[in-house]
Amino acid sequence: MILSVNDVFFSYKDIEVLSGINFTVEEGDFVSILGVNGSGKSTLLKCINKILNYKKGSILLNDEDIVSMDNSELAQKIAYVPQKVPIERSTVFDAILLGRRPYITWNVSESDIKLTKNIMKLLNIESYALRYVNNLSGGELQKVVLARALVQDPKILLLDEPTSDLDLKNQYEVMNLLKTIAKDKKITPIIVLHDINLALRYSNKFILLKDGKVFSCGGEDTINSESIKEVYGIDAYVKYLNGIKTVIPKPY
Repeated sequence: MILSVNDVFFSYKDIEVLSGINFTVEEGDFVSILGVNGSGKSTLLKCINKILNYKKGSILLNDEDIVSMDNSELAQKIAYVPQKVPIERSTVFDAILLGRRPYITWNVSESDIKLTKNIMKLLNIESYALRYVNNLSGGELQKVVLARALVQDPKILLLDEPTSDLDLKNQYEVMNLLKTIAKDKKITPIIVLHDINLALRYSNKFILLKDGKVFSCGGEDTINSESIKEVYGIDAYVKYLNGIKTVIPKPY
C-alpha cells in the first residue's frame, strides 16, 4: 500500500465538502476520481497534497502521516498538477527546472539540469526548450506542466482534469504518455476526470464521489448502469466495444 485515506472530513467554513472519505491506493494503480461538479474531487486532491488542511481523519503515505511531513519532503513524494496553471513568461526549460525546487538547497546542480533534459526528451519536447510558456498551445502547455511535475521524481502524481482543455488527439496523447511514464518510472497517477470513457480506457481503479462521499471504489466492475444512474443521475448503457468497457448515455 502506498496511500491510505482514512475517514477524512473537510469543510469550507460551515459547508461540509468531504465526509468520511476512505480508500487505499497500491503501487502500480492508475486511479481515476469521478463524479459530478461539486462532488469534492478537486478538494480531495488538495487534501492529499496538503494544500488544504482537512478537519478530521488521516492521510498516510507509506504508513507515514502527511501532517508530520514538511512541504519539501512531501513534494519529493507527491507532485500535483492543478486544473489551471498560471501562465508565466519564462522559457520552457526554466519552467520545468522549477520542479526541482524541493531538492535544491543552494544552487541548481548538474544532476538537476540533466534530469530536466531527460524528462523533456522523454516527453518529446526538447524543441520547446527556449520557447516562452505563454506562447504555447494548450496541448504543448499540458506536456510542459506534466514535465515539471515529473522532474520532482514523485511516487504519486495528482492531476486535476489534465485533459479538460485539450482536443481529442491531445487528450489521448497526454493519457498515453501518462500510462507509459507511470509504468516505466513506477509512478502512481491519481487523476480527476470528467470523461468516464477516457478513465475506463486507462485506469484500473475508480473512485466515484457523490455529495462529498465515496459512493463506490474498485475496479471497472464499479462502473455500471446502476452506479452511473446514482452518481450522475442519467440512464446509460454500459457495454464492451472492441474489448473496452464503454458508457453510452441513453437518449432522453
